[in-house]
Amino acid sequence: MSEPAEKRLKTNVPMCKSHCALVNSKARQNFPAVVEEALCGFSTSLMEFAYRFEALAKIFEQDDLPLSRVAAFFHQESMREQAQAEALLQYMSERGGNHCNKVIQRPGTEQVSALLSALELMLGNWKEEMAIMVELCQLAREHEDPHTISVIKSYFLNPLIPKIKLLGDLLTSARRVGCNTDGTGGFGEYLINQLQKELCSA
Repeated sequence: MSEPAEKRLKTNVPMCKSHCALVNSKARQNFPAVVEEALCGFSTSLMEFAYRFEALAKIFEQDDLPLSRVAAFFHQESMREQAQAEALLQYMSERGGNHCNKVIQRPGTEQVSALLSALELMLGNWKEEMAIMVELCQLAREHEDPHTISVIKSYFLNPLIPKIKLLGDLLTSARRVGCNTDGTGGFGEYLINQLQKELCSA
């Protein structure tokens, strides 16, 4: 017997437990409070992902691991995540919603010392992001909010799918040239930095 949908929805969506909805907002039309709460929590997750990717970029700018194109790739994705968070806040504002300022967690990249582990961490973040968005769409559907479904799919979910495929290709290439997670695959990391075309087209 399958688990009820309402219970499943709480597994990935980072709900904002202390959320204060603007119930008297004149712009608020058919914007369910539970969807607003979920979007508020998701915006914070996007900001944390942006912070994490920027921290990864800084790792590859250090003198002992100078991979300039790799660093630029992580920096670019950090900027994109930040732009996504700002776009989500703008959407909430247009719907008459409210964003709660919350403390952004530490990036959790202290143990990362190699390209392969950095790419694996990024892939895990993007898979988590995708799972959140799928469940956000389910939540919005349950509360009859088709506008949120359309926005999430068009501007957040669909652009993420090719990025996950790109990262999968990068991981495959990194493993083939001898990169590993303990930082000893130096020449392989150099090859990825110099030759991997995806770093330019990302």
